[in-house]
Amino acid sequence: MKQVDLSTFNNQWYQPGSPIKRLLWYFINVVFFKSSCFPFYALKTFLLRLFGATVGKGVCIKPCVNIKYPWLLTIGDYVWIGEQVWIDNLAKVTIGNHVCISQNALLLCGNHDYTSTQFDLIVKPIVIEDGAWIGAQSTVCGGAHCATHTVVALGAVLVGDTTPYAIYKGNPAVKVKDRVIV
Repeated sequence: MKQVDLSTFNNQWYQPGSPIKRLLWYFINVVFFKSSCFPFYALKTFLLRLFGATVGKGVCIKPCVNIKYPWLLTIGDYVWIGEQVWIDNLAKVTIGNHVCISQNALLLCGNHDYTSTQFDLIVKPIVIEDGAWIGAQSTVCGGAHCATHTVVALGAVLVGDTTPYAIYKGNPAVKVKDRVIV
């Protein structure tokens, strides 16, 4: 039987930005985003835009948020991003308007091909449409498309597509009922 050989891992094909840009962002991210000392939303949105993100108005980014590559990030209007959210956007992440991403949620665009001896890197985009709520400690995986006004419940793991106005729970997340907004 074949075995994984990590000494052969090679992701040189993956070039998410210049090394200088990534290094500068690393320090900005550590000082202004991952820190609990800088809760100033306007400064955070300015810095994201400076590094190539598209950011709407009224965006609230709480302390201790980790964003991998802002130039691969689009955030709509009136989005809330809670404490300790990790946007590991190795691919494009698109967040619609009026979206809430609760504390400790993970948006993970990267994975590995566990059938490959080289454990190849796989990257896929994430789309979260208007009015969605990504619950606390939930995970949205690469390739997921979270439809308008979907709720991904506490601790759920979303690996695919959702239907509009629905609530998803579990690992993997499955639809448990419709979302009714009154």
